[in-house]
Amino acid sequence: MKAAVCVDTKSPLVLEDIPIPEPREGEVLIHNTACGVCHTDLHVMKGEVGFPLPGVLGHEVSGVVAEVGRGVTAVRPGDRVVGSFIMPCGWCENCARGMEDLCATFFEYNRLRGTLYDGETRLHRANGEPLSMYSMGGLAEYSVTPATAVFTLPEELDLADSAILGCSLFTAYGAVRNVGDVRTGESVAVVAVGGVGQNIVQLAAVSGAESIIAVDVDEEKLALARRMGATHTINSREVDATEAVMEITGGRGVDAAFEALGSAATTRQATDITREGGRVVVVGIPPAGTVLDVDLARVVRRKIQIKGSYGARARQDVPALIRLLAAGRLDLSSVISRRVGLEQAPETYQALDRGEVLGRAVVLTGA
Repeated sequence: MKAAVCVDTKSPLVLEDIPIPEPREGEVLIHNTACGVCHTDLHVMKGEVGFPLPGVLGHEVSGVVAEVGRGVTAVRPGDRVVGSFIMPCGWCENCARGMEDLCATFFEYNRLRGTLYDGETRLHRANGEPLSMYSMGGLAEYSVTPATAVFTLPEELDLADSAILGCSLFTAYGAVRNVGDVRTGESVAVVAVGGVGQNIVQLAAVSGAESIIAVDVDEEKLALARRMGATHTINSREVDATEAVMEITGGRGVDAAFEALGSAATTRQATDITREGGRVVVVGIPPAGTVLDVDLARVVRRKIQIKGSYGARARQDVPALIRLLAAGRLDLSSVISRRVGLEQAPETYQALDRGEVLGRAVVLTGA
């Protein structure tokens, strides 16, 4: 099969022919249809997040089940499926207490070692050299993932566009519903409206937020945010965002501010525009070692909560998202601005790095 391999942090992705992996007990082999292009992959490619290389990145996929390992009964060959980037083991302490987004096995084995949960990767070069897996290693024609992270899709949902459910929408859902706990009638700000930010906007709208303020420096992204449900937009390159938010909210600030870029500056801005008793939800992944400098006296005296949010709970939240999509309550197609073939993956990540991708790009791995 063809795969886009990240060889090191100094060069673009390289297309290679590697053997099709085989699923083991409790695992599923997916013939991928599409894989979303996420900024977190870019952090790995640039060496901003530690991960063993060489490896195959890509962590939001959709496709058709090609084969199942022993003991798998939830899906079968031929099923249309989507995968979640957090692949819960189901047995660690965090999974047992319903916190699959903090699956200790996932972080220890996959994120630190690039393997699945027996300590071995399923991907190798033709000469037997192992290739690390970032989640399921979705920038390839086939992927292996634990069955706990695979979910069937109804026929009415587009298979390729559904790929971004597994990270972009999944991450936004965890932030809005599980951590931000957005309620009907509340005010929300989303600082940085890239792919995840756009989905935070539409999920805040579905959750009943009365005002949704999108903040960015790109007018195209702000225009898309308005289509996704933002009631107000602010170009922070042209005006003082804090002053603009205060004017919109009558001087109070917002009930919940979501930071979706991953920088200290935008997180500080999110804290500044949050009202007393409000929540700051940090969603964007910053480079390792990034430190936040905030006015702690204001945080304490105004009872402002600063919370981190990483993904969602796969087995609880992905079925809920699929139901919302099937009911027409959410829109994935409008978030996707580029659909490219696997051979264009290297240049698409370079475009993402230059800030040229509006919303989300999708690599059609099965094309």
